[in-house]
Amino acid sequence: MVDYEVIVVGAGPAGLIAGSDLAKAGIKTLILDKKQEIGCPKRCAEGLSMNWFKRLNLEVKPSFCIQPMHGAQLYSPNGKSIMFKKEECQGYVLERKTMEKELAIQAVKNGAKLLMKNQVIGATRLNESEIKLEIRENDEIKYYTCNIVIACDAVDSLTSKMLGLNTKLDLREIDAGYQYEMTGITGYDENLLHLYFGIEVAPRGYIWIFPKRDGTANVGIGIGGYISSETKMNAKQYLDRWIASQPGLKDGSIIEVNAGTIPVGGFLEAMQFDNLLVAGDAGHMVDPVHGGGIGIAMEGGRIAAKHAIKAIKEKKYSKTDLEGYTKEWYETRGNELKKRLTARHLLEELKDDDFNYLAESISMDEALKIGNNSLSGLEKTILFTKKLITRPGLITLLMKYMK
Repeated sequence: MVDYEVIVVGAGPAGLIAGSDLAKAGIKTLILDKKQEIGCPKRCAEGLSMNWFKRLNLEVKPSFCIQPMHGAQLYSPNGKSIMFKKEECQGYVLERKTMEKELAIQAVKNGAKLLMKNQVIGATRLNESEIKLEIRENDEIKYYTCNIVIACDAVDSLTSKMLGLNTKLDLREIDAGYQYEMTGITGYDENLLHLYFGIEVAPRGYIWIFPKRDGTANVGIGIGGYISSETKMNAKQYLDRWIASQPGLKDGSIIEVNAGTIPVGGFLEAMQFDNLLVAGDAGHMVDPVHGGGIGIAMEGGRIAAKHAIKAIKEKKYSKTDLEGYTKEWYETRGNELKKRLTARHLLEELKDDDFNYLAESISMDEALKIGNNSLSGLEKTILFTKKLITRPGLITLLMKYMK
């Protein structure tokens, strides 16, 4: 007899949703996390669109949905901006720590066991239906057995590697992120997300301001993981230099600092192995264009739980038995993200002059029509063709990636 039917490693959004769904279905479930507190560090800008609330059937709660967003404003290197804004709420900037703790409480109410500051240091496949995990809790070593492991233990996913699934990422498929939560700042519309582009501002990435409450916001940056070796500047240095140039930000105070790596590609051909499923950052479930992953991770965790429940009921745990998980994730989300990876590769080739040209050539009225989806596909094609006709280099680049 195993101690648990499923052990979820990692109590982030993916792991908590997976563990909650499993326990609700009557599966004996353990959720482990090496950190000492749920939701820390947050390592994200904390934005979540209304589409994800609806898709995941999540309740909008004032306890963690703290700042409604009505759109976004995008800034080119020369300061020109394009605004996409709607009257109705498009999503929220979250207090992610609070959200994850509420998800954890719900998982336990559903019947899951949750242990913090328990780090997996060894994983052994005893037979075709049994995994043994070696766990360090402070200075004590413990062992737990299970039929299936769901690895949600961040981008490096040591648990996956221990059980035979290589999730290693190429350096070019990783972004380096650095973020401050700042207060006492001004100079931006608190109903919008603000994104700043440019090679000098944030090479292969962007800087963001995600408002959280009056005069307080997440101010962060994501740049290519390889950039520091080429420019001799790291993400923090790029961010600090930019903040110092912004009158409304430079005199603000920092109340929290977060840093980490973000997978922005390198999608896995198989996200399952014998007795193993991976989800969240561990499965590289992140949008490769903007690096957002809360909703994608939760969706991945939910699909992983579905297939783990099926495997437990059928007592089938092999890589082949579990391949339906990878298939469903790609059909649901992965194929779309692969297309967005192509879009990111296109963006990487744009120069500052290209960003400036695009920002200056699209009027506010046209931007609103694009943002409000009031243009048909043909109308959008005609619009962008007109804009690019005087810029042959951009047309050539666009056609290269459309192929």
